[in-house]
Amino acid sequence: MTKFVKKNELNNNWYEIDASNAVVGRLASIIAKILRGKNKATYTPHMDNGDFVVVKNIEKIKFTGKKFQNKKYYRHTGYPGGIKETTPEKLFEKKPGEALKLAVKRMLPGGPLAKKQLTKLKIYKGSDHPHAVQNPTIIELSKLNSKNIARN
Repeated sequence: MTKFVKKNELNNNWYEIDASNAVVGRLASIIAKILRGKNKATYTPHMDNGDFVVVKNIEKIKFTGKKFQNKKYYRHTGYPGGIKETTPEKLFEKKPGEALKLAVKRMLPGGPLAKKQLTKLKIYKGSDHPHAVQNPTIIELSKLNSKNIARN
């Protein structure tokens, strides 16, 4: 019989990741697994069992190849002919963390649960963030790949 975790049994941990010299896609896959709760033995697909992730130094994140200039992000205004496109270079000028947030969002399944899980992602410019009180566990990206993220 499968044991399902009840809502009152959930406990959310906090993780802190330094995005200096991290590649966007590889970092996003690690974050997406933590947000969904796949790093826990109590993973349940239909529940928000994920942890909070604080990403700092977002302005030092990297893209591989020429994606920083050539990759395109599309959005639609909802009006006929209203498709807009932008590159990561232009996106970084206005909102530095938006490229990482989009990458993580697209790695989560679509639906209301994914929107709730995405709210647990906190992205900050620089090394200071207001979540030091939560005492987040620091994840070293140099010692980590996406296959063996922090297990509890």
